[in-house]
Amino acid sequence: MWRALASNALTVLVVGLFLVGGLILWGQSQYKSEGPLETAMCLQVKRGSNMTVVSQKLEDDGAIRSALIFRLAADYSDKAQQLKAGSFLVREGASMEQIIDDITHSGASTCGSEIEYRIGVTRVQTRVRELDPSTLEFVEITSFEASEEEAPSEYVEKRQDSDTRYRVSVAEGVTSWQVAEALKGIDVLTGDVTEVPAEGMLAPDSYEVTPGDNRTTVLQDMQEKQQLRINAVWESREGGLPISSPEEMLILASIIEKETGVPHERGQVASVFVNRLERGMKLQTDPTVIYGVTKGQGVLGRGLRRSELRRATPWNTYVIDGLPPTPIANPGLASLEAAVAPDETDFVFFVADGTGGHAFAETLDEHNRNVAKWREIEAERNSSSN
Repeated sequence: MWRALASNALTVLVVGLFLVGGLILWGQSQYKSEGPLETAMCLQVKRGSNMTVVSQKLEDDGAIRSALIFRLAADYSDKAQQLKAGSFLVREGASMEQIIDDITHSGASTCGSEIEYRIGVTRVQTRVRELDPSTLEFVEITSFEASEEEAPSEYVEKRQDSDTRYRVSVAEGVTSWQVAEALKGIDVLTGDVTEVPAEGMLAPDSYEVTPGDNRTTVLQDMQEKQQLRINAVWESREGGLPISSPEEMLILASIIEKETGVPHERGQVASVFVNRLERGMKLQTDPTVIYGVTKGQGVLGRGLRRSELRRATPWNTYVIDGLPPTPIANPGLASLEAAVAPDETDFVFFVADGTGGHAFAETLDEHNRNVAKWREIEAERNSSSN
């Protein structure tokens, strides 16, 4: 009898172990396999929340099949206590393993709201944006210019949210003074800007910042990125160019940046200045004259006067030979690359063509005809606006 009981108990134990093993294997499969979410979603984890709340929300929203397995897996992997507050993008088909990694890793929000401070050539704009999980594209909620209008309620509300992300974007062609002045007006940053960085040494790009970041540190990040770009582009330069140093490349790139109206013309614009330098011709480019007037401290806001075109300044390329002594703006990567790899052309002139681009010419006669066409376009526009 005791043998029978022992045999039956052993059988039950073996069956039980098989069942437990099967459950564990099934649970692991559920944990690592593709999830049921059909459309990406933005999961908001509030400060003070826990895995129980988060797992239940994920199950309710159809992102996972079992809140219980999710919680057990988080406990087993010792990640339950590493839950971070923020907004996290949960992609379609994301596994439980992927989701747990995302919400316990760095705490950096990957979706939700973002406030972008965009530093442009003519204005500094603040934009409040929301990431659409279905398209992974930002949708603008509101925008304003802090120097001219009161902050809208949407901005004030998002500034109070702990998971809002912040970004400073610098456009190509802005001056170092403009960047420094703009940073002074960004309320999430701290510290003084005691010195304006050298012209041309800030990389136009997008920089993620957090409230409390120091303005000087942000400028240093921009300088470091620009120096890396300069070094890399100079190493890749073509031979036989009429520039002999990274500094001259940077100056030329800044002129190319200010004269390029549409991106696909950048190589042609670069070729004009390279050809003129090679032939010993004056560069004769208006943006250098403007820089001599403004020193990069703001926008001229009007056309150049004839007296300004004739006035001798270190930057007036109608007067001086060769390149000016410093860059006239902060060029982007594409303009740096164009400076060392221009298109192969014989162009030495260009003028606006009325479309936002330019008409290029190899001879003065051809250039004069292009100028005449541009004057006609200007006259027609002036007459239609009056």
